Amino acid sequence: MRHAWSVCAALLILSVPLPASAQLRGHGGPVRALAIAADGRMAISGGFDQSAILWGIDQGSALAILRFHDGAVNAVAALDGGRFVTASEDGRIALWQGGRPEPVEVFADHSGPIVALAVSADGTRLASASWDGTAQIRLLAGGKVRVLRGHAGNVNAVAFLADGRLVTGGYDATLRVWPLAETDEPPRVVQLPSPINALAVTPDGEIAAAGADSVVRFLSEDGAIRASVDLATNPVIGLAVSPDGRRVAAATVAGTVALIDKSAAKVAFSLVGPGLPVWSLAFRPDGTELLTGGGDRLVRRWDARTGEPIGPLSMARPADSLAAYKGDHGAEVFRACVACHALTPEEGHRAGPTLSGVFGRRIATADGYNFSQALKSLDIVWDARTISKLFEVGPSRYTPGTKMPEQTINDPDDREALMRFLEKATKTQ
Repeated sequence: MRHAWSVCAALLILSVPLPASAQLRGHGGPVRALAIAADGRMAISGGFDQSAILWGIDQGSALAILRFHDGAVNAVAALDGGRFVTASEDGRIALWQGGRPEPVEVFADHSGPIVALAVSADGTRLASASWDGTAQIRLLAGGKVRVLRGHAGNVNAVAFLADGRLVTGGYDATLRVWPLAETDEPPRVVQLPSPINALAVTPDGEIAAAGADSVVRFLSEDGAIRASVDLATNPVIGLAVSPDGRRVAAATVAGTVALIDKSAAKVAFSLVGPGLPVWSLAFRPDGTELLTGGGDRLVRRWDARTGEPIGPLSMARPADSLAAYKGDHGAEVFRACVACHALTPEEGHRAGPTLSGVFGRRIATADGYNFSQALKSLDIVWDARTISKLFEVGPSRYTPGTKMPEQTINDPDDREALMRFLEKATKTQ
């Protein structure tokens, strides 16, 4: 089955040019999720721009850009046979086959955003963690979905133990080890000091757990804490274990990635990036290279043995697209929106559609952006009045069904300044 993925990769790679940089550029927003195929040649990333990208790693090329989800792609996983999985804020899981532009199967059992995925060691089961308060386990061959309830609030992380049991971590600061079969037996519950953002299982069966208090903890399967590594004031939002199990990489909101020597429970060295959150990371199968994705919209390649970047390392933050409007009050009001919306067609879509040419455009009609059906059914044409109303009453009331974060601008002068700015900044001629 792995050979099928390799053949698919080879055919695709032959058709793309080879860029000079080892930084993988393509996402229009922060890179939220990463996974690498078993043969190490291809990676899949998910972004806040609602897209997933399939990469040829050594070529630094995007092989396919996949647009299906109606929200940020928060989690991805690589399967055998040239398949991969994406999961989103929209509560859906999509199963893809390499070379096909649409998912071959879609699962919509969760009622809230999905934020993490895990594949069992034998490749037969897929687990998902959701902010609907549940984790779910499904057989990829089909069958009944097992729903795991018990966390008080968001479930943020999932990982399989070698024997097939599932470990979950949540906002309620509990780590839970669930029985292998669906029985009346409750999970083993371990209470930790702070919410859990990430989990990983090492080859020797230890569980690495980390979260809001910036501490990476190594626990046995029965919940006993063997060691802890404090990363100071940097909450951890991602974990990855090297294939040999000797190192654990921990990604933080401050933009650093700590490479931890697991047996010694000490930071061996840290990767230094541009200072923006690192949301995702994955080791290549031979353990010599680590890929990271973060707030700078790039997938970066690192030598996992030394911490040095592979290829040129751009340390600059993304260019300030509002620099040309310095002193414009409307531009300062818009600054809260710039992470999700570009102003020009060249910048493309981010988490939200580009606003280029928005005045006079009917809602949910920007080319190349995957809008929800709820927005497509609304009778709104964007102009100064309707955009102002959006921020006066809030997106959830004015555009029901939107994925746009809830925000209002209460000051009428601020709204007027924003309208004047947008009218000039989004003109296409």
